[in-house]
Amino acid sequence: MSQSYDHLHAQSIEDPESFWGEAAEAIGWFKPWDTVLDPENSAFPRRWFRGAETNTCFNALDRHVASGRGEQVAIYYDSPITDTRRSITYAELLDQTARFAGVLQELGLTKGDRAIIYMPNIPETAVAMLACARIGAIHSVVFGGFAASELAVRIEDSGAKVIIAASCGIEPGRIVEYKPLLDGAIEISKHKPDHCVIIQREQSQASMIDGRDIDYHSAMQTAKPADCVSVSALDPLYILYTSGTTGQPKGVVRDTGGHMVALYWSMKHIYGIEPGETYWAASDVGWVVGHSYIVYAPLLYGASTVMFEGKPVGTPDAGVFWRIIQDYDVKALFTAPTAFRAIRRDDPQGKLIKTYDLSGFRTLFLAGERSDPDTIQWAEEQLDVPVIDHWWQTETGWSIAANYAGVEILPIKYGSPTKPAPGWNLCVLDEGGHEVEPGQIGALCAKLPLPPSSFPTLWNAHDRYLKAYFTVFPGYYETADAGFIDEDGYVFVMARTDDIINVAGHRLSTGAMEEVIASHQDVAECAVVGVADELKGQSPIGFIVLSAGVNRPHEEIQTECVQLIRKNIGPVAAFKTAIVVERLPKTRSGKVLRGAMQKIADSQTFKMPATIDDPIILEEIEEALKLAGYAKG
Repeated sequence: MSQSYDHLHAQSIEDPESFWGEAAEAIGWFKPWDTVLDPENSAFPRRWFRGAETNTCFNALDRHVASGRGEQVAIYYDSPITDTRRSITYAELLDQTARFAGVLQELGLTKGDRAIIYMPNIPETAVAMLACARIGAIHSVVFGGFAASELAVRIEDSGAKVIIAASCGIEPGRIVEYKPLLDGAIEISKHKPDHCVIIQREQSQASMIDGRDIDYHSAMQTAKPADCVSVSALDPLYILYTSGTTGQPKGVVRDTGGHMVALYWSMKHIYGIEPGETYWAASDVGWVVGHSYIVYAPLLYGASTVMFEGKPVGTPDAGVFWRIIQDYDVKALFTAPTAFRAIRRDDPQGKLIKTYDLSGFRTLFLAGERSDPDTIQWAEEQLDVPVIDHWWQTETGWSIAANYAGVEILPIKYGSPTKPAPGWNLCVLDEGGHEVEPGQIGALCAKLPLPPSSFPTLWNAHDRYLKAYFTVFPGYYETADAGFIDEDGYVFVMARTDDIINVAGHRLSTGAMEEVIASHQDVAECAVVGVADELKGQSPIGFIVLSAGVNRPHEEIQTECVQLIRKNIGPVAAFKTAIVVERLPKTRSGKVLRGAMQKIADSQTFKMPATIDDPIILEEIEEALKLAGYAKG
């Protein structure tokens, strides 16, 4: 492939069969495909690599060991919370995975069956995922510590035959017992799994139920290794329930063949990694980032990956990311902007960065939420490496828009994840489905077909899949993100479409307001939500977290933030209220719970999000809003 962005992207749109057929040559196939992409007159959605057979675990482990990479480290496990470090080679990981696949087969798990994995960020989680893939079973990872009611929903919807769980998860200063939550979920679920495999952690030993519960370590001692099972490229690899799921399950399905092709391609071209180098996605395996870039992409590519059980601050301090990069010679780090806001808040001058050797570090990638220019610029100044924002979703499994670190790093425009990734034919549509002029805000959509790795359906809900994503704009995938594309083709993701607020008839982006507030020298992070206004329909409120060491009166800073909005966006924003708070409510993946904050401000009832990191924060937000004259109900 020619090494230029323009050529690569144009080829992926004009001749997708040639583009992705060439990319697919990097994958090991047991049987070649009949077609790279289904013909246009086939049923929707058009599928990739129909007729091909392969196995994800084979590509991630077996073929690397066979090619001589067995002694290379596959996983660096680092847990500052438990003061544990482990290095697991490809050969060791293959042995553990094959034996655990044998355990699952002995328990009756076969091709097409589902297994739920309810685990923290430990190597056994990757073993469980790869073992399911090895025997053709479909895994569904549920973030460890989810409430019993939420776990029960996923057990029922997936029809899981086996559940693989740890006895506990460990957070700074506390142990989260998983087993009582698991037992409670099974009790209230209409569907009952046949068996639960429990990984007993030394920090907490779980009680076992005879006949149902199996001890992981005991089973592994007598397990017979299982061989890889050949599966169709179209067969599901996993189901991932999107964060925020409540009563109605929304299980994103990822297929096998296209997923491997897209992820393998991305490691070199987007992230600029070479086989044998260390890549770190500082996320959790329970989220899509963890699936794609802690486990599958690095291992498919033959790189070393880092599994980190800790936090960007507090384990023990705001320098832990730099220690990890130094110790494992990390070349590229992928994390959420919120992690850097937390680091910046605790170490605004970057003093801790200077105490570590980061000479081998090449690139920082941010994703998961909108990256404000101030955070990017701070990271650029402190690290002296390219800081690349990129945009993707659970539904896509990899980038929708990105810069190409392995091809050419295009000029960075702050606030933009640069240009569309291969296969993504992006446009901005108005409410009538018409393309708007460059620079105008609308619904960000992608012309069909979707590229490899994109979800082909929702589990047990194909009609909902079609209605939710493809009905409003026929012929397009509706991302549910709002933004614009400028005259140079750069994509700007401003907010979710429901975060575009209507102030006296003007459609305004809360993301644009956050960008302005974040530029204030004393602001570590912020969030803006639209609340009900009898006169204007909606009006914005800003929530502000200050950097460590700021001692100025809050009233002064709040007034300055209001003035910044007035100067940079104008009186049309009707921005009059900024509130200093200690912290923002977030999911465990770092996304700010703006919807919950908006409902509190409007005195509306809401269900506590299952993904919330700390429910107490919402009580703090409610008190702050009451003091400001909101949240009266």
